[in-house]
Amino acid sequence: MQAYILAFPERKWENYLTPILEEPMIRIVERRLLSAKRIDEVITIVRKDQLRKFSLHISNPVGVSARNKLEALYKALPFSGDVFLVEGNMPLVMPFLVNYLSTLFYESDADALIPVWADGSPEVTHAFYNARALRKAVETCLSENERRLSCISKYLDYEKVSIEELIKKNPKVSLSFFKVRTAFDVKFAEENIEKGF
Repeated sequence: MQAYILAFPERKWENYLTPILEEPMIRIVERRLLSAKRIDEVITIVRKDQLRKFSLHISNPVGVSARNKLEALYKALPFSGDVFLVEGNMPLVMPFLVNYLSTLFYESDADALIPVWADGSPEVTHAFYNARALRKAVETCLSENERRLSCISKYLDYEKVSIEELIKKNPKVSLSFFKVRTAFDVKFAEENIEKGF
C-alpha cells in the first residue's frame, strides 16, 4: 500500500523541513510511515519549485504545480489501489496506529476509514482511502470551489473511527494526530521523540 504525505505549503508558517532533533520533520514522518507493516512506499507531494530541496531529504518526492492542497492532491493521486494520507507536519504519527487503522479499513466495505473527533470533525489527513473514490471526492471539491481538505469527507462513503475511543484504549494515540505549527510544537515533538514515542 502507498502512503501519501501532503507537504504542500499554502501559508508562510507551513515548513515541512523544520528541523526536529536536527532532522527534517518530513524525513521523520516518512521513516515512521515506512515502519508500518502495510506501507510499502511513501510518496511526498511537494511544490514543483521545491522538488530539488525535498529530494535531498526524502526518498520519493513528487513535484506538482497547483494553487492549493486539494489541487495538488488531485494531481498526484493514483487512479487505483488503496492509500493512506497524512500531512507532512505530523512527526509523531504512530506506526502501530497506522497498522490498526489499516486492518479496520480492510475489514470495512467503505471507500474510506476516517478518524473523527468528538465534535464530529474528520481528521482527513490521517486516514485510509480507496484511491479512485478519493480522486472523485477531491474532483467534486474542486468543482464546488472548495479549498479546505475537510470537504473530502462530504463526498465519500466512509466509516468513522472515534479518536476519543482510540485514546481511551491507548493514550499515546493522541500524539499521532499532533501537528507541528509553532516553535512550541517543535519542542513538544522533540521531547516526545526523545522519550521514544
